[in-house]
Order: sequence, then structure tokens, then C-alpha cells
Amino acid sequence: MLRRHISLSILSLLFLSGFSSSNLNAQVSQKPAALGIPQSPSLVGDTSTLAREAQDWLVELIKVNTTNPPGNEQAAAKYIAGILAKEGIPADLLDVAPGRSAVVARLRSSAIADPSKALLLVAHMDVVGVDRGKWSVDPFGGVIKDGYLWGRGSLDDKSMLAANLAAFIALKRGNVHINRDVIFLGTADEEQFGDASMKILIAKYWDKIAAGYALNEGGKVLLGKDGKVQYVALQASEKVSVNVGLSVTGKGGHASTPTKDNPVIHLAAAVDKIGNYNTPVRLTSIVRRYFEALAPLEDEETSKWMRVIDTPDRGEHAQRFLAEANPMWNSMMRDTIAPTILQAGFRGNVIPSEAHAVLNIRLLPGDTIDVLVNDLKKLVNDPQVRFEIAPEGGLAAPNSSLESDFFNLITKVSAQEFGGAPVIPFMSTGATDSAQLRLHNVQAYGLRPFPVNEADDARVHGDEERLPLASFPKGVDLMVRIVAEFSVSR
Repeated sequence: MLRRHISLSILSLLFLSGFSSSNLNAQVSQKPAALGIPQSPSLVGDTSTLAREAQDWLVELIKVNTTNPPGNEQAAAKYIAGILAKEGIPADLLDVAPGRSAVVARLRSSAIADPSKALLLVAHMDVVGVDRGKWSVDPFGGVIKDGYLWGRGSLDDKSMLAANLAAFIALKRGNVHINRDVIFLGTADEEQFGDASMKILIAKYWDKIAAGYALNEGGKVLLGKDGKVQYVALQASEKVSVNVGLSVTGKGGHASTPTKDNPVIHLAAAVDKIGNYNTPVRLTSIVRRYFEALAPLEDEETSKWMRVIDTPDRGEHAQRFLAEANPMWNSMMRDTIAPTILQAGFRGNVIPSEAHAVLNIRLLPGDTIDVLVNDLKKLVNDPQVRFEIAPEGGLAAPNSSLESDFFNLITKVSAQEFGGAPVIPFMSTGATDSAQLRLHNVQAYGLRPFPVNEADDARVHGDEERLPLASFPKGVDLMVRIVAEFSVSR
């Protein structure tokens, strides 16, 4: 009884510790209060000091160039392992390819280890490449300017990596009793899904990362035009990424005597037809839930069409209206095809004998690439154009449950953190490591916890990627609260 009384007293004191980020950084130009976000207590105490440390970790992680390919994630893994070592937490580097490692660490509960209860905190260390000429700052400089942290990975996904690390360390520093193992995992090769990806990691090291629940990227906290959180998108499903190559061969020759056999002409015609083709709409259960929950938050016209998106009489017009209004909504409703690479020729006065293109296809869960490619072949209707499905395509995974204790807890805590903002089930149009986890019966959810507006959100994989500094401490606080409330014994 005495031990129980002391534990409850400690938790009561911890609950009195509020979150304050007003002094996070002298360069922050917008305080969290301006985001319409109330202060919130945490089971492991005040998170403002931890958020400052995590921002420093994030700056240093951005400076480690992990552009994939080649990745070089081992350097970032060693940096993270060093941070954990200072906290007295041993970490393992899991080698998956030369120069490419994941990093994993575990906080063990006092109970008998049960992988089905364990919580896995996931983020990837690799980033996509950059066109340096399109950046006003060094994309790997960790530059702080104008109230933002600029750099490749500041949103995708090193900020999540730093926030996960902060939540993990908060449990250790809080000296709390946890009721489940909590595992920190930094992965490699998420952007390419190649020979160092989560699939390989699971095949080689599943015993080190097995869990029943996971928290990863894939969701978002969206700021409205008034600067307040409009809604939280909690990812429970995702589209499947597959690359398809187009190849055309023909007779090369002198450009002064053009022929209709020119591979460039055939390829261009095929790409034009495919680029203007809309696949049929298919609304998944999560997408239906998404539009249903989003309708009350939109303007009157948009809301009207969201409410009838699946009705027999007005559904088709509603789908067309929403697809034209927002590219993400369009992608959530159908399989999409984006031509991304064109290759042909080597001199201006030579007709090439070959021409190639790459289509990046994003399938709705449950749709198959073979069926879509057959439809595209009929659309192109040109025997000179060959289609080849890349072997490293993603696999459709089951949805994570919208009824699990973890989903409900994330929903509750996120709504509290952001002043009652609605938390909406979400199918991400981008692929994440969560798909591989779901295939291994993990209830994986996606939540990028930092409030950003649509303009900054659109910088992911683009130029001038940046994270608002005012949003970072809120993301850290949210992650700490979610992890603590799901894992700390009361």
C-alpha cells in the first residue's frame, strides 16, 4: 500500500508540470498560443527543456547527409546511438547493407516481456535528394532563419526521428514504471524500399523490433488559414507504390530524315494518353470516414459535396468537384499514375533507337497492378510500347484498427493537445514503413505531430523544405504525452 501511495503521489506531482515553450528559441517568431493550442500537462513532467535538446538533435541530424541513394544512414545511426549512450540506454546498430544501418533501443517493462503489447516508435533516417540550385540555404546546413528550421528531412522524416527520441528519453529520465516494452527504431532506405529497407530489417531482425503497436509518420496536423489547428489526420492505411517502365525501340538514324518509327514519338504519345487518363473512383472505408469527418470543417460549397460523395444521384459530380479542388483528395479516391522520368537520345541531330519512361503508380489498397497495367495497354494501343512492372513494388497491407485502445488514446490526447481539434482517420497517398509492419500484425498509426500549413506541407520532397520552430515543441510534447499515457503504469 505504501509503495502504491508513493507512486500515485509522484504521478500527481508530475501531472502538475505544465508545458511551456515560449522560451524555446530566441528565433521563434510565433508562440504556440498563436496556433490556438492550450498548454497541457505530461505524465513525465515539463517537456520544454527536452524540446530544446531535441531541436539541437534535429539540426545535427539534418547536417548528416543521408540522401537515398546511397543513404549513408549508418552515420545518423551512430549519432543517435551516442545520444542514447549519454542517457544510459544501450543501442544496437542493425546492419542491413554496407554503410547502411538501422538503430534500435529498448526500455523494458518490469512485467514479463510480451511482444504483442510492445510499442514501437518508428522514423526513417534517409531523405530524398535535392536540387541545390533551387534552395536559398544549404539543404544540409540545419539553418535556422525567419522562425523556421530549413533543410532536407526537417519534415520528412528527421523531425519525427527527433521527437520519437525525445519521447523515448523522457520515459528514462522520468524514472517511471512502464507497463509494456517501448522500442525506439530509426530505419534506413524508406525512400527507395530497396535492399536496406524495413522489409529486409524485419526479415533479419524481427526479434529485436517485434511489437503489437507502432507510431510512425504518415499523418499530419494541419493549420487552417487562421493559424489554428484545423484537424489532425491519423494515418491507418496507405496507398501502394509501384513503378512501371515504358520502353520503345525503333530504327535510329539521321534527324534530317525523320520517320514515323521514331521511338520518341511513340513514347510521347503513350505518356500523353496515360497522363490524361483518370482511373475509376473507388472510396475505401477510411476515405469515406475521412470525408465525413472533414465536411463540417470545410466551406459551405465543399462541405455540400463531401456529404454526398457516395450517393447514387450526386456522387459522380461530388467526386469530380473534390478531385479538381485538391490533388490529395483526387489521389485518395482512385489509383493514380504520374510520369516521372523520360529518357531518350544523346545528340540533337540523331534519332535515337530507344526511348524510356517511368510511371509512378499509387494503388488503392486492394487494387492490383496487373489489372491497371492491362487497362493502360488497351489505352495506349501501340504494340511498340512495352510495359515492365518493377519487382520492388510495395504490397497492400490491411488497415490498422480504428477501434484499438491505441487509436483511441492517440485521438483523445491529440484532441486535448490541440484545443479540441477533430482527429480524422486518414489514408495517406504516400507510402511508409508502416505497411510492412501491418503485414506482421502490428497496429501501426501515422502521425507527424508538428502543426504546419498546406504550403509548408507541400514542400515535402520538394524545394525549400522547412519546419516552423513554433510547431516543434508542440510535436515533442504531443509525442511524449501519447507514449507516456499508453506506457506508464498508474
